[in-house]
Amino acid sequence: MGRHRYCNHILLLLAFALALTCNSADAQTLAIEKQGWKLTWHDEFGRKGANHPDPSKWELEVGGGGWGNNELEYYTQRMENSREENGLLTITAAKEDYSGADGVKRSYTSSRLKTKTLFSQAYGRFEARIKLPGGKGIWPAFWLLGDDIGKTGWPSCGEIDIMESIGDATTAYGTLHGPGYSGASGIQGKYVLNGQKRFQDDFHLFAVEWDTKIIRFFVDDVMYASKTAEDLPPKTKWVFDHPFFIILNLAVGGNWPGSPDENTIFPQAMQIDYVRVYERAQSAQGGVVRPTRKLKHDYRR
Repeated sequence: MGRHRYCNHILLLLAFALALTCNSADAQTLAIEKQGWKLTWHDEFGRKGANHPDPSKWELEVGGGGWGNNELEYYTQRMENSREENGLLTITAAKEDYSGADGVKRSYTSSRLKTKTLFSQAYGRFEARIKLPGGKGIWPAFWLLGDDIGKTGWPSCGEIDIMESIGDATTAYGTLHGPGYSGASGIQGKYVLNGQKRFQDDFHLFAVEWDTKIIRFFVDDVMYASKTAEDLPPKTKWVFDHPFFIILNLAVGGNWPGSPDENTIFPQAMQIDYVRVYERAQSAQGGVVRPTRKLKHDYRR
């Protein structure tokens, strides 16, 4: 009988430990849920023992060539340029002589992560809590690209820049790009920090809430801009009606920020606390909204 009581005691302890684990996981999920929203995808960058971005969620792009903006960096897959550690994803831009696969020597390296073949979604809330770098020629970005880019090309696929910042990191820009309103002609809003504050001094929450006919831009849950088809140039098309994938990158130089100068400090770091994606739990009429999502197992090229 003593042995049976001992075994029963062990089983109870195991059941209790399992309940605690489940409750902990449930508590984490509840902690990142939002009223009126349902969590569909996220990365908290908290994997134990991890030091590289989760390959089930992120692809690391490799290459240089300017990326259509005359940028100066070469994107690598090295942990020196992208590292998951202590609950953060850190993307680092370094000044160094580096020869990539193309054999061209460049003076800067950095990292660019995307979810293209792993996750995309049409509509919902996309958000990330980020501490930005700052300095002449430094260009961090959190943005979305239409996942039909391979068929339609850019800018017909559409682009939603949730956050871009250049220079002294006092201003965050939110921009839409599409056919007839791309590049310097993008449809843009901006959020300027008050006083002497800079986005590199602390973490801030950058987000868009994307519905069928409107896209709203937020910093720290303050809506600073909203864009609809009425904001587009005449005879152009609203192309934000299909799944988009996520990109995080830290560029150096380019047409918009210009090149670094003697006052630009390296290395520069963009730190991401989390990235989360939601769908609306209910529409204003009470009907359930089901945006289109594509995960790795059902992705279609």
